[in-house]
Amino acid sequence: MAQVELEADSVLTGEEEDESLLLSMSSSSNKLQTREGWWTTFVLYDGCWMDRQAAMSVSLVRAQFVPRDDDVLLATYPKCGTTWLKALSFAIANRHRHPVVSAGHHPLLTQSPHDLVPFIELPFRHIHPLAAALDAIPSPRLLGTHMPHHLLPPRIGCRIVYLCREPKDVVISTWHFMNKVIEGFSIDFDKAFELFVDGCSPFGPIWNHYLGYWNKHVEEPDRVLFLKYDDMMADPAGHVKKLAEFLRVPFTDDEVDAGVVEEVVRLCSFEKLSRLPVNSSVVAGRVGVDERPMKNSVFFRKGKVRDWKNYLTEEMAKKLDAAIEEKLKGSGLTL
Repeated sequence: MAQVELEADSVLTGEEEDESLLLSMSSSSNKLQTREGWWTTFVLYDGCWMDRQAAMSVSLVRAQFVPRDDDVLLATYPKCGTTWLKALSFAIANRHRHPVVSAGHHPLLTQSPHDLVPFIELPFRHIHPLAAALDAIPSPRLLGTHMPHHLLPPRIGCRIVYLCREPKDVVISTWHFMNKVIEGFSIDFDKAFELFVDGCSPFGPIWNHYLGYWNKHVEEPDRVLFLKYDDMMADPAGHVKKLAEFLRVPFTDDEVDAGVVEEVVRLCSFEKLSRLPVNSSVVAGRVGVDERPMKNSVFFRKGKVRDWKNYLTEEMAKKLDAAIEEKLKGSGLTL
């Protein structure tokens, strides 16, 4: 579908206030582009496609979020292992207060990783006030975001952990997720795939999202840790150690000898977390993109590498691979 340019004075009557805020916070001061999205019309907000609700929330976060120097931001493109990264980081950073060895009362057993490590932009901050949700969290805070690097609040200077994933697996996982969380979601997979390849997906294009954090990692490797989902799946213990080093809570020799690293991996595994009552049957105190209550179970599907082979034709896989290769060319980033 062709992109449509909306002048600031031509928006729908009920959206005038929202549009005014979006324009005031956007580098494009007189118009916003829109196009058909996965479940609703998407807005191109400073080069990033998202629905209007998300754009409003991002605008408010950029204007109101007060960062702290000792914050750690866990950043991901949607469906790139966000839940796993939050669980691992929480378990590592809090292991002295909440031991993982024989963790009969560990918070991860009774609370979702998304409650223990909240997003800065979700739930939508124009509906759920930002300050009340985040200011009360004691330092050092672990926080999550799906925002691309160039849309982060300008005052952020904290450490960032970024996790990316094979795009072919991402598009599959995204489509399944949307089918679970949006009532009446009816876009067929072929159409969703074409939108994804065209760069129109939530918080996309995916290549810009990856490159924003990759380039910052290259510039400041001590401040931005760049991880790959497939590599973590192949060597979870090694990446748990790497995360601990970056979080400035490295494992001692005694902890390694006692098997603490392996216990973190076990506690945060897909098999463990997905079977917990809190993650399998409890309705979360959060809402989805259509403002309906969401179950924590929607965050757990398969957690597999190369699941795309069960869905994509050879032609589709080659098309997406070619698009990604072209966009990442010369960056030094390979997937």
